[in-house]
Formats: sequence, structure tokens, C-alpha cells
Amino acid sequence: MIILFDNYNSHKNCQSLWGFSAYFEEYKLLFDTGSNGRVLLKNMNELGIDVAEIEYMFITHSHWDHIGGIDSILELNPNITLFVPSSLSKHLIKDLKSLTKEVIICTKKPQKLFDNLYTTGLLGDEMPEQSLIIDSDETKVITGCGHYGIENITKVACEVIGKKIDYAIGGFHLLRSDEEKILSSIKSLKELGVSKVLPTHCTGDKAIELYKDAFKENYIAGGIGTKI
Repeated sequence: MIILFDNYNSHKNCQSLWGFSAYFEEYKLLFDTGSNGRVLLKNMNELGIDVAEIEYMFITHSHWDHIGGIDSILELNPNITLFVPSSLSKHLIKDLKSLTKEVIICTKKPQKLFDNLYTTGLLGDEMPEQSLIIDSDETKVITGCGHYGIENITKVACEVIGKKIDYAIGGFHLLRSDEEKILSSIKSLKELGVSKVLPTHCTGDKAIELYKDAFKENYIAGGIGTKI
């Protein structure tokens, strides 16, 4: 996995804007698309990711900072299978179906996508959001913003694959949370058996520092260019 788009930056030649996107080279899967397609493509070029190699795109939710680059990617590679949440505008879904190879609508029900990849299904009512689960030797859950709560999402992910999650990665949606809430989320993740964390995007600086203190060497700094 490599982070392509983030409001944190660890690569001097890449540009950071608000939003998130990552690429899973093993699966040829693009996870979200950030807020700006031109910047996403620039960062991909700097990081050596070829748009033509992408076979799948996974969209977590409908917020602008996660879907802003969809058109830019599909203009260059229309042969992509999209996994999109049913909460997207029906008009956008209709347009996407005319722009790409296949659009698979994901609902509240967890499901296997392909290989060892799963969706949690859409979680939450105010902002329905799906997260990606990788059932590998080191299991992972990857969130876009984590509106439903990183601890709640991780618990669902454990239930979907029937085992503990080793890595929690992505936006933890703690930007406006107080210290008590942040520490509670840390405690919950540890109790669920999460051993490594990469909190970024909308996690917030305070929460990132508290996670870093709690997980120590098992904390991974986010930002564009970060690889796992």
C-alpha cells in the first residue's frame, strides 16, 4: 500500500490537499481519489504509479475529498471495476456506469469483493461509509474518514472475517474530538487486538500524537508517499 493523496505529506515532490487516496499494488486497487484529480495524477506520476495498471477502484463515501479524482482516473483508464456505496447520488452512479467497465453497488451488507478483500458494508446513517478489509497474514482495515468511529469499524471488520484486525489505517475522524474520546478509541482498538496503526487525514494532530504515544514503535506516520 502507498498513500497517494493526503493532507499530510512525506514526499517533497508531491502536493498535499485535503482528502485521501491510497493504492494497493498487489490488488491493482485504487482506494478513494482525494479531492482533486490533477493533483492525484501528479502525485501518482511522482510515486511511479501507472494509471493504466489500475483494475479496481473502491470508494468509501460521497464526500468531495474522496471522490474528486474519479473522472480524471476514468478518462485515462475506463477499464476499471468500481465498488461504490449505494449512498452516492443516483445521477453520479448512472454517469459512472457510462464511463467505466463495471460499477458494483455496495450496500449495508458486508461482502467479499474479490480475492481476500471485503467491504464492511455501509456503516452509519448520517454519512454512510464503507471500509476495506484485507484478510491476509496481517489483517488490515482501511478507512476513508471513519465517520462511524474507528473502534466501531474495526469491531465490524473483525466480525466480517472472523478474526482480529492487526492494522488500522486511514482517517480516524477524531479531528474535533476531546482527549477523553481519543483515549477511549485507543483503548478500544487495543482491546480488539489491533497491534499497528496508521492514523492520518481527518484524524487530527492531537489524536495522531496520542496514538503515537500509545502505540510507540507500532505507530506508522501517514502522509503522501508512506508505504506499508
